[in-house]
Amino acid sequence: MLVLLIPVLLVAGASGCGLPVYSPNARVVNGEDAIPYSWPWQISLQYEKDGEFRHTCGGSLIAPNWVMTAAHCISKSRTYKVVLGEYDMSAEEGSEQHIPVNSEDIFVHPRWISICAACGNDIALLKLSHSAELNDKVQLACLPPAGEVLPNDYPCYISGWGRLYTDGPLPSKLQQAILPVVDNEHCNQRDWWGGVIKQSMICAGGDIRAGCNGDSGGPLNCQAAEGRWEVHGIASFVSALGCNALKKPTVFTRVSDFDGWIQETIAQYP
Repeated sequence: MLVLLIPVLLVAGASGCGLPVYSPNARVVNGEDAIPYSWPWQISLQYEKDGEFRHTCGGSLIAPNWVMTAAHCISKSRTYKVVLGEYDMSAEEGSEQHIPVNSEDIFVHPRWISICAACGNDIALLKLSHSAELNDKVQLACLPPAGEVLPNDYPCYISGWGRLYTDGPLPSKLQQAILPVVDNEHCNQRDWWGGVIKQSMICAGGDIRAGCNGDSGGPLNCQAAEGRWEVHGIASFVSALGCNALKKPTVFTRVSDFDGWIQETIAQYP
């Protein structure tokens, strides 16, 4: 297995994962327009309806032909494509890459339960029908070391094209917002998530800034000590009270808990 993984790891290292050419400033709810292409691994997952493709979720490019997103974004009845190099969905900017995803190349975590987001395992991998062209606007995400847990209040950014507020409009431009990590001890307090949060999840935010519908599957971007950005979380769910309910942080799948499954899946389907 280790021999099979080496090509994947070499590709990520050679391309300088997690180091955007266009540095992000340190809507997502109460967020701001991101600097164009400052999250170059961010993708738009789109599905076909009535002859056109529509944005449904975010995701992260983790290898030239692999995207990581949330399992709850996937429906077997839909046809998907991934759009890379996207920033303003209202304009054709020339940087976009539209890559179809074949139905047999969608891998949802085997322990995902579609009627129970709070049960965890909300992660899926999509093998692209051909590799992305890496450039200054399309780059690979770095993933965190296996098992890494960030401390309380660690500053991370959510990015996506999700609704600007509960039941609100979708933005045309990619949004970003700083979401500090809320450790599981705090997040599971009775008046917060009350024991719902598992080790395989990360809470972040929980006040005026949050993820919302359409941000699902997208990254929680956290900068490591050496300056590289790592995708520590996959946007999973928010409170039924609304996208930015007090003491109800956005909940993400903890990527570092799924390192083995990610590596094994990519190695199995090179």
